[in-house]
Amino acid sequence: MNNAIRQMLDRYACQTRDDYLNALREILQELALLGLWRSKFFEHAAFYGGTALRVLHGLDRYSEDLDFSLLKPAPDFTLARYGDALRNELGGFGFVVRFQQKTQKNTAIESAFLKTDTLQQMIVLEAGPDIVGGLPPGRQLTIKLEVDTNPPSDFLTEMKYVLQPVPFAVRAYCLPDLFAGKAHAVMYRRWKNRVKGRDWYDLVWYAGHHPELRLRHLEARMRQSGDYTGNKPLTPDELRRRFAEAVDRLNVKQAIAEVEPFVRDPQSLALWSKGFFTEVITRIVPV
Repeated sequence: MNNAIRQMLDRYACQTRDDYLNALREILQELALLGLWRSKFFEHAAFYGGTALRVLHGLDRYSEDLDFSLLKPAPDFTLARYGDALRNELGGFGFVVRFQQKTQKNTAIESAFLKTDTLQQMIVLEAGPDIVGGLPPGRQLTIKLEVDTNPPSDFLTEMKYVLQPVPFAVRAYCLPDLFAGKAHAVMYRRWKNRVKGRDWYDLVWYAGHHPELRLRHLEARMRQSGDYTGNKPLTPDELRRRFAEAVDRLNVKQAIAEVEPFVRDPQSLALWSKGFFTEVITRIVPV
């Protein structure tokens, strides 16, 4: 195993196969960010979403995808131009990856996937065959990248720094705008009939650590998605009312079941109830 990867794995107290899978996924995410930085991607786009919160701000749950927003609309943008840079970057650290473009019609989201087949070998090298036992042969680890090519307005970005495997910079949404995006997901994410408990977990993290929410950016997102059509600006009182409606609709058991694989301490979910989230939303500070 590449020494830099081994050092990155040392940050994690891996005990189980799932621990190693989650750790290696996160390392792949950081290597992908490094490759994007080298290829000047962050001159045109900013990092946001749950993985940005995890990698840049210490969110205590694992996250699967890499989500980005262009700094200004560009309908002709394509992730394909960064495929070689991503393959080369991850290849330099011992990961043999494939870059797969995904074409979606009638959407402003540009998607691609990074897939590696070297996962099983790397886990055996680090943890031994007793840990990897039960992992299906040929199991792939997949990282999904998504870019919003028609971003809503009124957001601010900042440069954040990642120190491993080498120091590099990532342009990301500022925390109040990250929170606005998460609030929009909590209230209006269309995820078929399922509940995305990770959104609610992140809401609790924001309320407890960084409760400031940029109201103007949330309003821009809501207007773009058709969820707010009022003639007047979105107010804090209207925000609280809509949060309360989202709590009332929430299936708490489904939310817990969805997020549980991504947290290391399931007891952190023991308090979850509609009453708990009703209290949580009182901690949010619109700015």
